[in-house]
Amino acid sequence: MKRLFLSLVMILALATQAFAAEDLVVGVTPFPHKDIMLVAKPLLAKDGYNLVIREFTDYVQPNMALAGKQLFANFFQHEPYLDNMNTEKNLGLVSIGKVHIEPLGIYSKKIKKLSDLKKGDTVSVPNDPTNEARALRLLEANGVIAVKPGALVTVADIISNPLDLKIHELDAAQLPRTLADVTCAVINTNFAGEAGLVPAKDALTLEGKDSPYANIVAVRADDKDSPQAKALMKAVQSAEVKAYIEEHLIPKGIMPAF
Repeated sequence: MKRLFLSLVMILALATQAFAAEDLVVGVTPFPHKDIMLVAKPLLAKDGYNLVIREFTDYVQPNMALAGKQLFANFFQHEPYLDNMNTEKNLGLVSIGKVHIEPLGIYSKKIKKLSDLKKGDTVSVPNDPTNEARALRLLEANGVIAVKPGALVTVADIISNPLDLKIHELDAAQLPRTLADVTCAVINTNFAGEAGLVPAKDALTLEGKDSPYANIVAVRADDKDSPQAKALMKAVQSAEVKAYIEEHLIPKGIMPAF
């Protein structure tokens, strides 16, 4: 009888292990990426996966952690940024799908419109290559400066600066804090939202809806066709996530990309 009991215990233990949810560790930046993943979490649970969300506050470590196999996937960046990091660091990461678009915006606590800029005013922009280029192109599109042709342009590529603006390159997460010190700042929507700014209301101007910078989910190349990757994208590109974006994020300037 004792042997039978032990056998039953072992069978139950093995069955429990067989049906235990598999952890999927995904790195995110806080807003709106964490919020979107929280909507996807119960959907993944239905497919047998326990979504573990790991937060980052910068744009470098999520890719390094993914390449180092500390994460299964990350969700914080657009594809041009990923392409640049792959080139610089030889990471071997790939996109498995688009989720949403976060238009870059120009914000200010000192002026009401860009035409109020004066000679010698200061502007802060992101210092990572792709977002700096986006920021400069946004300033150019609004007639503030002119920049050389090319993809990853920097301050050194400005060819016309009629107001002799002083442009400071800073870490993207720090840009909202500079608003008290600069005339205006070009800020990513997620960091603007974290700082209490509402892009649709507070931005002097935003990138257009045709922006190519949709935020993506990235994995290591070897995992791109895995069941886990397919389940993750099924949840993230679900009707539930789209409804969440449309109801809660569009008012903040964020649009679905699927």
